[in-house]
Amino acid sequence: MSPAKTNELLATLRSACARQFGFNPRRVAAGMRYVGTEGQGKDLVYVFRDAGTHSQMVLKNTFVTLRETHGDKPHWSSAEKAHYQDSDEVIDAEIEAKRVELEFIRQSALYQDHRSQLLAHYKDWPGYQPGATNPREAAKALIDALTAAGDARLAAFADHLGTSDPEQLAHLLLAPCHLELEAARPAPG
Repeated sequence: MSPAKTNELLATLRSACARQFGFNPRRVAAGMRYVGTEGQGKDLVYVFRDAGTHSQMVLKNTFVTLRETHGDKPHWSSAEKAHYQDSDEVIDAEIEAKRVELEFIRQSALYQDHRSQLLAHYKDWPGYQPGATNPREAAKALIDALTAAGDARLAAFADHLGTSDPEQLAHLLLAPCHLELEAARPAPG
């Protein structure tokens, strides 16, 4: 499907979700991804999925249906619906909190000390080292090694971010890498 058609469907989805469920169009635009179509002819529907929770919604003409269950899992809990109904102020506050968190990570001694090592696992980085593990595995291995060594920088990092989960810490530690990769890409041209 063409990007223009996908954008048109997303615009219809945003307005239908606002009208039917009181969902904030910004949240719908940020959270939902086009998956594809199902059915044929007059039964044709467009399927969208939340990027984080994988909850689905179906668009038929200008009417949206939330798939309350998908497979064996229940979806669209009250909390998830409330999240989609957040005001612009709440969304702006979340964006600012993420920006502050990312800046903390980027400036942290832990990231600065291991920046080159982490970036070397990205194929798009000029200092990429072929044959190494993927970035997520490398970050997880680094967190595990630092945990085993009782690293004070890791302890301060984990305390500030409010988590000791190695998977989440690895994910957070990689976040500035994505910004650096984006900045290092040549401008389209």
